[in-house]
Amino acid sequence: MKIEKLLQPRTLASSINVKNPIVMAPMTTFSGNLDGTVSEAELSYYKARSKGVGIVITATTYVSQSGKGFPGQFAAYDNSFLPGLKRLAQTIKGEGALAILQMFHGGRMAIPAEIPDGQTISASAVAPVRPGAMTPREMTEAEIQDTIKAFGETAKLAIDAGFDGVEIHGANTYLLQQFVSPHSNRRQDEWGGSVEKRMNFPLAVIAEVKKVVKEKAGDNFIIGYRFSPEETENPGITLEDTLLFIDVLANQGLSYLHSSIMDFWQSSIRNTANTSPIICKILDKIHGRVPFIGVGSIHTPEDAMKALNSGATFVALGREIIMEPDWVSKVQSGKPLEIRTTLSKTLGRSLDIPEPLWNAIMNTPGWFPLTE
Repeated sequence: MKIEKLLQPRTLASSINVKNPIVMAPMTTFSGNLDGTVSEAELSYYKARSKGVGIVITATTYVSQSGKGFPGQFAAYDNSFLPGLKRLAQTIKGEGALAILQMFHGGRMAIPAEIPDGQTISASAVAPVRPGAMTPREMTEAEIQDTIKAFGETAKLAIDAGFDGVEIHGANTYLLQQFVSPHSNRRQDEWGGSVEKRMNFPLAVIAEVKKVVKEKAGDNFIIGYRFSPEETENPGITLEDTLLFIDVLANQGLSYLHSSIMDFWQSSIRNTANTSPIICKILDKIHGRVPFIGVGSIHTPEDAMKALNSGATFVALGREIIMEPDWVSKVQSGKPLEIRTTLSKTLGRSLDIPEPLWNAIMNTPGWFPLTE
Protein backbone atom coordinates (compact mmCIF):
# COMPACT_ATOMS: atom_id res chain seq x y z
CA MET A 1 0.00 0.00 0.00
CA LYS A 2 1.50 3.33 -1.04
CA ILE A 3 1.67 5.72 1.87
CA GLU A 4 2.60 8.89 -0.03
CA LYS A 5 -1.00 10.04 0.52
CA LEU A 6 -0.10 10.54 4.18
CA LEU A 7 2.33 13.29 3.20
CA GLN A 8 0.18 15.16 0.69
CA PRO A 9 -1.16 18.66 1.50
CA ARG A 10 -4.80 19.33 2.28
CA THR A 11 -6.95 22.47 2.24
CA LEU A 12 -9.41 23.72 4.88
CA ALA A 13 -12.08 26.33 4.19
CA SER A 14 -10.88 26.61 0.57
CA SER A 15 -7.83 28.72 1.44
CA ILE A 16 -6.07 27.29 4.53
CA ASN A 17 -3.17 25.05 3.59
CA VAL A 18 -2.43 22.03 5.76
CA LYS A 19 0.85 20.25 5.01
CA ASN A 20 -0.58 16.73 5.47
CA PRO A 21 -3.74 14.98 6.71
CA ILE A 22 -2.29 13.82 10.05
CA VAL A 23 -3.80 15.48 13.13
CA MET A 24 -2.76 15.26 16.76
CA ALA A 25 -6.01 14.46 18.55
CA PRO A 26 -7.11 16.47 21.60
CA MET A 27 -6.18 14.64 24.80
CA THR A 28 -6.10 15.93 28.35
CA THR A 29 -2.69 16.01 30.01
CA PHE A 30 -3.73 16.62 33.67
CA SER A 31 -0.58 18.77 33.69
CA GLY A 32 -1.52 22.45 33.80
CA ASN A 33 -0.29 24.67 36.61
CA LEU A 34 -2.40 25.00 39.76
CA ASP A 35 -3.51 28.50 38.69
CA GLY A 36 -4.90 27.15 35.37
CA THR A 37 -2.02 28.37 33.23
CA VAL A 38 -0.14 26.25 30.70
CA SER A 39 2.84 24.48 32.28
CA GLU A 40 6.39 24.05 31.00
CA ALA A 41 5.82 20.28 30.91
CA GLU A 42 2.86 20.78 28.57
CA LEU A 43 4.91 23.00 26.27
CA SER A 44 7.61 20.30 26.01
CA TYR A 45 4.94 17.66 25.35
CA TYR A 46 3.37 19.66 22.51
CA LYS A 47 6.72 20.68 21.02
CA ALA A 48 7.74 17.02 20.70
CA ARG A 49 4.46 16.09 18.97
CA SER A 50 3.92 19.11 16.71
CA LYS A 51 6.84 18.36 14.40
CA GLY A 52 5.52 16.61 11.35
CA VAL A 53 1.74 16.60 11.84
CA GLY A 54 -0.44 18.96 9.84
CA ILE A 55 -2.68 20.04 12.71
CA VAL A 56 -2.47 19.94 16.51
CA ILE A 57 -5.72 20.12 18.45
CA THR A 58 -4.90 20.92 22.07
CA ALA A 59 -6.29 19.34 25.20
CA THR A 60 -9.61 20.97 25.89
CA THR A 61 -9.69 24.20 27.88
CA TYR A 62 -12.65 25.43 29.91
CA VAL A 63 -14.54 28.58 28.97
CA SER A 64 -15.84 29.49 32.44
CA GLN A 65 -14.94 28.64 36.02
CA SER A 66 -17.98 26.40 36.41
CA GLY A 67 -16.83 24.20 33.53
CA LYS A 68 -13.57 22.65 34.77
CA GLY A 69 -13.66 18.96 33.94
CA PHE A 70 -10.20 17.60 34.79
CA PRO A 71 -7.57 18.04 37.47
CA GLY A 72 -4.62 19.94 36.04
CA GLN A 73 -6.68 21.39 33.17
CA PHE A 74 -5.48 24.69 31.72
CA ALA A 75 -8.05 27.48 31.49
CA ALA A 76 -8.99 30.16 28.95
CA TYR A 77 -11.80 32.21 30.45
CA ASP A 78 -10.10 35.60 30.85
CA ASN A 79 -7.08 37.61 29.76
CA SER A 80 -4.92 36.43 32.66
CA PHE A 81 -4.41 33.19 30.74
CA LEU A 82 -3.32 34.90 27.53
CA PRO A 83 0.48 34.77 28.05
CA GLY A 84 0.46 30.99 28.51
CA LEU A 85 -1.92 30.50 25.61
CA LYS A 86 0.40 32.57 23.40
CA ARG A 87 3.34 30.36 24.34
CA LEU A 88 1.32 27.26 23.57
CA ALA A 89 0.28 28.53 20.14
CA GLN A 90 3.85 29.62 19.38
CA THR A 91 5.25 26.25 20.46
CA ILE A 92 2.93 24.31 18.15
CA LYS A 93 3.25 26.66 15.18
CA GLY A 94 6.99 26.86 15.64
CA GLU A 95 7.19 23.18 14.66
CA GLY A 96 5.18 23.79 11.48
CA ALA A 97 1.73 22.58 12.51
CA LEU A 98 -1.55 24.50 12.60
CA ALA A 99 -2.61 25.15 16.20
CA ILE A 100 -6.25 24.58 17.18
CA LEU A 101 -7.49 25.37 20.71
CA GLN A 102 -10.22 22.98 21.79
CA MET A 103 -12.75 24.54 24.19
CA PHE A 104 -15.53 23.14 26.33
CA HIS A 105 -17.66 23.34 29.45
CA GLY A 106 -17.86 20.23 31.60
CA GLY A 107 -21.49 20.75 32.64
CA ARG A 108 -22.61 17.92 34.92
CA MET A 109 -19.20 16.25 34.39
CA ALA A 110 -17.32 19.17 35.99
CA ILE A 111 -15.31 18.55 39.18
CA PRO A 112 -17.43 19.72 42.15
CA ALA A 113 -14.37 20.35 44.34
CA GLU A 114 -12.81 22.64 41.74
CA ILE A 115 -15.72 24.83 40.65
CA PRO A 116 -17.48 27.78 42.35
CA ASP A 117 -19.95 26.69 45.06
CA GLY A 118 -19.15 23.05 44.32
CA GLN A 119 -22.39 22.69 42.35
CA THR A 120 -22.43 21.35 38.80
CA ILE A 121 -24.86 22.71 36.21
CA SER A 122 -26.41 21.20 33.09
CA ALA A 123 -29.38 21.32 30.76
CA SER A 124 -31.54 19.62 33.40
CA ALA A 125 -31.23 18.35 36.96
CA VAL A 126 -30.38 14.78 35.96
CA ALA A 127 -27.30 13.08 37.37
CA PRO A 128 -24.87 11.25 35.08
CA VAL A 129 -24.96 7.47 35.23
CA ARG A 130 -21.80 7.27 37.33
CA PRO A 131 -21.34 5.95 40.89
CA GLY A 132 -21.63 8.79 43.37
CA ALA A 133 -22.27 11.43 40.70
CA MET A 134 -23.74 14.77 41.76
CA THR A 135 -27.13 15.85 40.45
CA PRO A 136 -26.55 19.10 38.57
CA ARG A 137 -28.66 22.21 38.88
CA GLU A 138 -30.69 23.06 35.79
CA MET A 139 -29.21 26.09 34.04
CA THR A 140 -31.20 29.30 34.02
CA GLU A 141 -31.77 31.27 30.83
CA ALA A 142 -29.18 33.80 32.00
CA GLU A 143 -26.60 31.05 32.59
CA ILE A 144 -27.26 29.60 29.15
CA GLN A 145 -26.72 33.00 27.53
CA ASP A 146 -23.61 33.66 29.63
CA THR A 147 -22.14 30.30 28.63
CA ILE A 148 -22.81 30.94 24.94
CA LYS A 149 -20.97 34.26 25.27
CA ALA A 150 -18.16 32.54 27.19
CA PHE A 151 -17.42 30.32 24.20
CA GLY A 152 -17.15 33.47 22.09
CA GLU A 153 -14.81 35.09 24.61
CA THR A 154 -12.55 32.04 24.63
CA ALA A 155 -12.51 32.10 20.83
CA LYS A 156 -11.37 35.73 21.06
CA LEU A 157 -8.58 34.70 23.45
CA ALA A 158 -7.53 32.03 20.95
CA ILE A 159 -7.36 34.66 18.20
CA ASP A 160 -5.37 37.04 20.41
CA ALA A 161 -3.02 34.21 21.40
CA GLY A 162 -2.22 33.44 17.76
CA PHE A 163 -4.01 30.13 17.34
CA ASP A 164 -5.09 29.18 13.83
CA GLY A 165 -8.52 28.08 15.00
CA VAL A 166 -10.74 26.62 17.69
CA GLU A 167 -12.57 23.35 18.06
CA ILE A 168 -15.91 23.42 19.86
CA HIS A 169 -16.02 20.26 21.99
CA GLY A 170 -19.51 18.87 21.68
CA ALA A 171 -18.58 15.27 22.53
CA ASN A 172 -17.62 12.90 25.35
CA THR A 173 -20.64 13.63 27.60
CA TYR A 174 -19.77 17.30 28.26
CA LEU A 175 -22.15 20.27 28.31
CA LEU A 176 -22.89 20.67 24.61
CA GLN A 177 -23.60 16.95 24.30
CA GLN A 178 -25.68 17.17 27.48
CA PHE A 179 -28.02 19.58 25.69
CA VAL A 180 -28.27 17.29 22.65
CA SER A 181 -28.95 14.22 24.79
CA PRO A 182 -32.48 13.22 25.83
CA HIS A 183 -30.94 11.71 28.96
CA SER A 184 -29.47 14.92 30.34
CA ASN A 185 -31.86 17.37 28.66
CA ARG A 186 -35.47 17.09 29.88
CA ARG A 187 -36.32 20.74 29.22
CA GLN A 188 -39.52 21.79 27.49
CA ASP A 189 -38.49 25.29 26.44
CA GLU A 190 -36.58 26.46 23.36
CA TRP A 191 -33.49 24.55 24.59
CA GLY A 192 -35.08 21.11 24.85
CA GLY A 193 -37.85 18.71 23.98
CA SER A 194 -37.65 17.62 20.35
CA VAL A 195 -34.34 16.54 18.83
CA GLU A 196 -34.36 19.80 16.84
CA LYS A 197 -34.71 21.92 20.01
CA ARG A 198 -31.98 19.90 21.73
CA MET A 199 -29.66 21.11 18.96
CA ASN A 200 -30.33 24.78 19.72
CA PHE A 201 -27.67 25.26 22.39
CA PRO A 202 -24.69 23.94 20.38
CA LEU A 203 -25.97 25.81 17.32
CA ALA A 204 -26.11 29.02 19.37
CA VAL A 205 -22.54 28.42 20.54
CA ILE A 206 -21.43 27.90 16.92
CA ALA A 207 -23.20 31.11 15.86
CA GLU A 208 -21.54 33.10 18.67
CA VAL A 209 -18.08 31.76 17.84
CA LYS A 210 -18.61 32.50 14.15
CA LYS A 211 -19.68 36.06 14.99
CA VAL A 212 -16.56 36.67 17.09
CA VAL A 213 -14.30 35.14 14.45
CA LYS A 214 -15.84 37.25 11.71
CA GLU A 215 -15.27 40.42 13.75
CA LYS A 216 -11.79 39.61 15.06
CA ALA A 217 -10.09 37.20 12.66
CA GLY A 218 -11.74 36.88 9.26
CA ASP A 219 -12.08 33.96 6.89
CA ASN A 220 -8.79 32.19 7.58
CA PHE A 221 -9.57 31.24 11.17
CA ILE A 222 -10.62 27.61 11.60
CA ILE A 223 -13.79 26.60 13.48
CA GLY A 224 -14.29 22.87 14.01
CA TYR A 225 -16.91 20.90 15.92
CA ARG A 226 -16.44 17.53 17.65
CA PHE A 227 -19.31 15.14 18.34
CA SER A 228 -19.92 11.70 19.82
CA PRO A 229 -22.21 9.59 17.62
CA GLU A 230 -24.03 7.65 20.35
CA GLU A 231 -24.66 7.28 24.08
CA THR A 232 -25.25 4.07 26.02
CA GLU A 233 -27.80 5.68 28.37
CA ASN A 234 -31.53 5.21 27.89
CA PRO A 235 -32.89 7.52 26.78
CA GLY A 236 -29.71 8.59 25.06
CA ILE A 237 -28.32 9.92 21.80
CA THR A 238 -28.94 7.46 18.98
CA LEU A 239 -27.08 7.27 15.71
CA GLU A 240 -30.28 8.47 14.03
CA ASP A 241 -30.25 11.59 16.25
CA THR A 242 -26.63 12.22 15.33
CA LEU A 243 -27.22 11.84 11.61
CA LEU A 244 -29.95 14.50 11.86
CA PHE A 245 -27.55 16.72 13.79
CA ILE A 246 -24.71 16.14 11.29
CA ASP A 247 -27.05 17.13 8.48
CA VAL A 248 -27.55 20.48 10.23
CA LEU A 249 -23.90 20.88 11.27
CA ALA A 250 -22.69 20.31 7.71
CA ASN A 251 -24.58 23.45 6.66
CA GLN A 252 -23.22 25.75 9.39
CA GLY A 253 -20.16 26.98 7.51
CA LEU A 254 -17.77 25.11 9.81
CA SER A 255 -14.19 24.32 8.77
CA TYR A 256 -14.52 20.64 9.72
CA LEU A 257 -16.42 18.04 11.74
CA HIS A 258 -14.59 15.63 14.03
CA SER A 259 -15.97 12.41 15.47
CA SER A 260 -15.01 11.05 18.89
CA ILE A 261 -14.97 7.25 18.86
CA MET A 262 -12.56 4.62 20.21
CA ASP A 263 -12.26 2.71 16.94
CA PHE A 264 -12.59 4.28 13.51
CA TRP A 265 -14.37 1.15 12.21
CA GLN A 266 -16.59 0.43 15.20
CA SER A 267 -20.23 -0.48 14.79
CA SER A 268 -23.13 0.80 16.87
CA ILE A 269 -22.73 0.63 20.65
CA ARG A 270 -26.51 0.78 21.04
CA ASN A 271 -27.61 -1.65 18.36
CA THR A 272 -25.20 -4.57 18.53
CA ALA A 273 -27.17 -6.44 15.88
CA ASN A 274 -25.97 -3.89 13.33
CA THR A 275 -22.32 -4.73 12.69
CA SER A 276 -21.64 -2.26 9.86
CA PRO A 277 -19.21 0.60 10.67
CA ILE A 278 -21.03 3.75 11.73
CA ILE A 279 -18.35 5.83 10.01
CA CYS A 280 -19.85 4.90 6.64
CA LYS A 281 -23.21 6.38 7.64
CA ILE A 282 -21.55 9.51 9.00
CA LEU A 283 -19.57 10.10 5.80
CA ASP A 284 -22.63 9.41 3.66
CA LYS A 285 -24.60 12.01 5.62
CA ILE A 286 -21.83 14.62 5.36
CA HIS A 287 -21.66 13.90 1.63
CA GLY A 288 -18.57 16.02 1.08
CA ARG A 289 -20.16 19.23 2.40
CA VAL A 290 -17.49 19.79 5.06
CA PRO A 291 -14.06 18.22 5.76
CA PHE A 292 -14.13 15.35 8.24
CA ILE A 293 -11.52 14.27 10.81
CA GLY A 294 -11.68 10.57 11.66
CA VAL A 295 -10.13 9.08 14.77
CA GLY A 296 -9.97 5.87 16.74
CA SER A 297 -7.29 3.18 17.11
CA ILE A 298 -5.30 4.42 14.13
CA HIS A 299 -1.73 3.29 14.79
CA THR A 300 0.13 2.33 11.64
CA PRO A 301 0.46 4.08 8.26
CA GLU A 302 -1.72 1.30 6.85
CA ASP A 303 -4.43 2.12 9.41
CA ALA A 304 -4.25 5.80 8.43
CA MET A 305 -4.37 5.04 4.71
CA LYS A 306 -7.42 2.82 5.14
CA ALA A 307 -9.20 5.60 7.05
CA LEU A 308 -8.37 8.21 4.39
CA ASN A 309 -9.49 5.87 1.63
CA SER A 310 -12.88 5.55 3.37
CA GLY A 311 -13.52 9.24 2.66
CA ALA A 312 -12.13 10.96 5.76
CA THR A 313 -10.26 14.18 4.90
CA PHE A 314 -7.93 13.97 7.90
CA VAL A 315 -7.01 11.27 10.42
CA ALA A 316 -6.28 12.04 14.07
CA LEU A 317 -3.73 10.14 16.13
CA GLY A 318 -4.43 10.06 19.86
CA ARG A 319 -2.72 7.45 22.01
CA GLU A 320 -0.46 6.67 19.05
CA ILE A 321 1.07 10.16 18.96
CA ILE A 322 1.76 9.92 22.71
CA MET A 323 3.63 6.65 22.18
CA GLU A 324 5.31 7.84 18.96
CA PRO A 325 5.99 11.58 18.71
CA ASP A 326 8.06 10.94 15.54
CA TRP A 327 5.22 9.16 13.68
CA VAL A 328 5.20 11.46 10.65
CA SER A 329 8.98 11.81 10.40
CA LYS A 330 9.34 8.02 10.34
CA VAL A 331 6.87 7.88 7.46
CA GLN A 332 8.73 10.69 5.68
CA SER A 333 12.09 8.98 6.11
CA GLY A 334 10.83 5.65 4.80
CA LYS A 335 10.99 3.93 8.19
CA PRO A 336 7.35 3.05 8.90
CA LEU A 337 8.32 -0.27 10.44
CA GLU A 338 10.14 1.63 13.19
CA ILE A 339 6.94 3.33 14.34
CA ARG A 340 6.29 2.47 17.98
CA THR A 341 2.81 1.03 18.63
CA THR A 342 3.30 0.06 22.27
CA LEU A 343 4.48 2.13 25.22
CA SER A 344 7.48 0.97 27.20
CA LYS A 345 7.20 1.58 30.92
CA THR A 346 10.79 2.83 30.88
CA LEU A 347 10.34 5.52 28.20
CA GLY A 348 8.12 8.13 29.87
CA ARG A 349 10.62 10.95 30.38
CA SER A 350 12.37 10.43 27.06
CA LEU A 351 9.03 10.87 25.25
CA ASP A 352 8.28 14.22 26.96
CA ILE A 353 5.15 12.82 28.61
CA PRO A 354 4.28 15.03 31.63
CA GLU A 355 4.39 13.20 34.93
CA PRO A 356 0.66 13.54 35.75
CA LEU A 357 -0.26 12.11 32.34
CA TRP A 358 2.34 9.36 32.72
CA ASN A 359 0.92 8.43 36.13
CA ALA A 360 -2.61 8.35 34.70
CA ILE A 361 -1.46 6.02 31.91
CA MET A 362 0.32 3.70 34.35
CA ASN A 363 -2.70 3.62 36.68
CA THR A 364 -5.33 2.96 34.01
CA PRO A 365 -5.17 -0.68 32.90
CA GLY A 366 -5.94 -1.22 29.22
CA TRP A 367 -5.69 2.44 28.24
CA PHE A 368 -2.37 1.92 26.46
CA PRO A 369 -0.64 -1.23 25.18
CA LEU A 370 2.26 -1.39 27.62
CA THR A 371 5.54 -3.26 27.52
CA GLU A 372 8.28 -3.53 30.13
